[in-house]
Amino acid sequence: MRFPRFIDAVSRRSGLPPEQAVAVARAVLQTMAERVTGETDDLAGHLPDDLDGYLAGSGPGTPDAAAGPADFLRRVGERAGVDEVSVRAGTAAVFATLREAVTVGEFHQMVARLPRGFDGGVEPRPPAPYDG
Repeated sequence: MRFPRFIDAVSRRSGLPPEQAVAVARAVLQTMAERVTGETDDLAGHLPDDLDGYLAGSGPGTPDAAAGPADFLRRVGERAGVDEVSVRAGTAAVFATLREAVTVGEFHQMVARLPRGFDGGVEPRPPAPYDG
């Protein structure tokens, strides 16, 4: 999936303007790279070139057992500079778009490496195709 299509999908799904969709997508990926408990290179290979650098080459994260979904969203919001409503909508849209960009197995593996109980508001099953 190319960068403009990825961002367009995030923007349409979240209702955010494209500039905010870019900021949220980057913030989600940076925060994921910090939080996953394994290598991120497999997922990075499926991301648009403008986004994969936020995951590529990241070593195993240092997950904090006390840091759950609320902390993940807080960090994304701080990085992206958006309010709570926008960060929730944007994060869910990024995860839904990632689910579309990678295989179901890869998405499931990615979610399994995040803090327990966090799936970005989506489930690891095939999404409805994006018609953008």
